[in-house]
Amino acid sequence: MGRFAVSTMFFHEYPCDHIFDYIAESGLDSLEFWVETPHFWLRDRPEDELAGCIAGHPELSPITVHAPSLDLNPCSINPRVAEISVDYAIEAIRMAERMGAAVVTVHPGKRTAKRHPSAYDYRRFEAYIARLREVAEETRVKVAIENLEPRVNALLSTAEDAAEVLEREPWLWFTLDMGHAMMTSCDEAIRFIDLCIERMTNVHVSALGGNGRPHHPIHDDPEALRVLAELADRGYGGYLTLELEDMVFPGALSSEEKVVLLSRESEALREAFS
Repeated sequence: MGRFAVSTMFFHEYPCDHIFDYIAESGLDSLEFWVETPHFWLRDRPEDELAGCIAGHPELSPITVHAPSLDLNPCSINPRVAEISVDYAIEAIRMAERMGAAVVTVHPGKRTAKRHPSAYDYRRFEAYIARLREVAEETRVKVAIENLEPRVNALLSTAEDAAEVLEREPWLWFTLDMGHAMMTSCDEAIRFIDLCIERMTNVHVSALGGNGRPHHPIHDDPEALRVLAELADRGYGGYLTLELEDMVFPGALSSEEKVVLLSRESEALREAFS
């Protein structure tokens, strides 16, 4: 059975110590710490406070980390944007190592224009991967690349693309974003499992809403539960990280309501993997 976690961005409006408390209260086993969690990011990333939160909640360790991705693109046509995006990813890996994290998830980037990626974009991607490879060889944390939404300019959105990169880079791990994959189809999510499960160390778990967008609850969604059943049947034992968007609900959720929702989602995960 894997570790059941949630992204800290579900509690984005709270201080980090409260976030850790709420997640522990929900009954989940761990969390994925987004470096861009506002209380951390907007206060110049106080690692001593994060280390204190981790030490105060040993039942959630080891945590995982999500590298910064908002407003960033390591494959940007703008060289300064690309450079700072890569630097942030590398800083996140080194921070994850210092925090004793097990996994750090990074985004692959995209073509800046909404067109199919060009040879130039793939050269940017290869340079980015080379930088990640260097830092991964110096640390013990697993570096896992995530599949993006199936957009025309995405560099890594199909199961075949992910499998190709993983075959070329034996040091690299994989984070399956099942919601992103299910935007193509449920079968595409299962195709990712077919091709990448041996390198899969984290799964971002969510269902699609009526608008076809991910980050909705899974507990009563047949397609999401089908994907989870496939993972369980194949013996997946890595992290299962709920990635929920609180803006999909009719009104603002209190912290208590969020904890109750996570408890229900946790039960669905445990049933799928029982």
